[in-house]
Amino acid sequence: MPRNTSCDRILNRRSILLGITTFALASVVGASAQAQTPPAQKPSILFILVDNLGYGELGIYGGGATRGAPTPRIDKLATEGLRLTNMNMEAQCTPSRSAILTGRYAIRSGTHSVPFGGVADGLTQWEVTMAESLSAAGYATALNGKWHLGSQNGRLPNDQGFDEWYGIPRTTDEALWPGSPGYSPSIMPPEQIMEGRKGEASRDVKVYDLEQRRLIDAEITRRSIAFMERQSQARRPFFAYATLTQPHLPTLPNPAFAGKTGNGDWADMLAEMDHNVGQMLDAVDRLGIRDNTVVIFASDNGPEFIKPWDGWAGPWRGQYFTAWEGGIRVPFMIRWPGKVPAGRVSDEIVHAVDLFPTLAGITGAAVPKDRPIDGVDQSDFFLGRTDKSAREGILIWCADRLQAVKWKNFKVHFYQQETMVSPPIKLAIPLLFNLYTNPREDQDKVITDSWVFGPVLKMVGEFEASVKKYPLIAMGTPDPYTPPH
Repeated sequence: MPRNTSCDRILNRRSILLGITTFALASVVGASAQAQTPPAQKPSILFILVDNLGYGELGIYGGGATRGAPTPRIDKLATEGLRLTNMNMEAQCTPSRSAILTGRYAIRSGTHSVPFGGVADGLTQWEVTMAESLSAAGYATALNGKWHLGSQNGRLPNDQGFDEWYGIPRTTDEALWPGSPGYSPSIMPPEQIMEGRKGEASRDVKVYDLEQRRLIDAEITRRSIAFMERQSQARRPFFAYATLTQPHLPTLPNPAFAGKTGNGDWADMLAEMDHNVGQMLDAVDRLGIRDNTVVIFASDNGPEFIKPWDGWAGPWRGQYFTAWEGGIRVPFMIRWPGKVPAGRVSDEIVHAVDLFPTLAGITGAAVPKDRPIDGVDQSDFFLGRTDKSAREGILIWCADRLQAVKWKNFKVHFYQQETMVSPPIKLAIPLLFNLYTNPREDQDKVITDSWVFGPVLKMVGEFEASVKKYPLIAMGTPDPYTPPH
């Protein structure tokens, strides 16, 4: 796929004569406030992130039974807190996971694209992750599941703030390698399921093949529950990051769910996912920590494109790797009994980068102040103190291209790209849509409200100004990284 290497190629800088960027830094509780809050009173966090689940797959979003399997446990979770209908991730797995953990657009961190085998990958150690910040604030931290932010020691979860981890360093399609005709480990070593602890090198556990692909989410669930049990016994607040691998291709259910729905592998997988989420929620209740645990459920981007594992984005157009709404708009729900009002549904705009500053604000953890933070603290919005999001728009990156911008209910596309395998074509005149009247982004319904370009170009200009002061980190940058300024 063709890539541009400079922000100059996105828009003509001369058309964006704007001032210095205003960074959206989170409001966080200071160190003195942290000292006054006993660790036992800090809320624990269970963050369940699933892989390539489209907007329309869950029952609460119009899927469930219409996709072959009801999702009662996840649907119930959605009614117990705030459910968003305009939650936005980045267009690919790696950039979304980077944005969640750093509070920064992935283009800043050299993680704007999914890396392929043999390419240098991952976050530099200079980046500060949510796990590092929570760890410094007294939290026990664990990642069980998919990482995709570095596959070598030095860039694995236990090097980026997690006390322990178990899972895959890259991605699930590599489980297809061992059974592929002509494949040999001497040509490309197979992906390993790994585990590690902070301060130690991670170790290989077993080859991630199709058998393990079916089994891994059950093991992720088991280990996440065991971690929560240990920390609850120790009366220590925790950050349990359970990054399930379903429904990423190949979408194959656990043997205990194979054939359970009678509607094929995809529906069986959906039933398995709902069960695994339910097991983790039951553990929170059994441990007596429901009222002091923030539970988040989200997908990392839009649905699969590759058949026969392709998913469904509900009312939206497109799949992952594109800037269409179907590529970036995902299911999202957050529960914190007594704090996040139950039964709320909102179409206010939120982005993955907001999660770090928001959870930092809730827990008293710190957000770095020596670099641009694109996320904003959404705690007032999540906690029901306001009906409005703290942001009005987002930049939408596909690889290293600024492909589109959303502002309120409007959207501007600077490139035309239909699917993940289509070439991105720079448009002479950007496409402008009103998502309220044209949710499918139908090109026959382009609007002419050119005044919208004013706030859109202001957002772009602020980002461009920040890049002059804080240059982007190139993909593949080795450690140690030192900012040029």
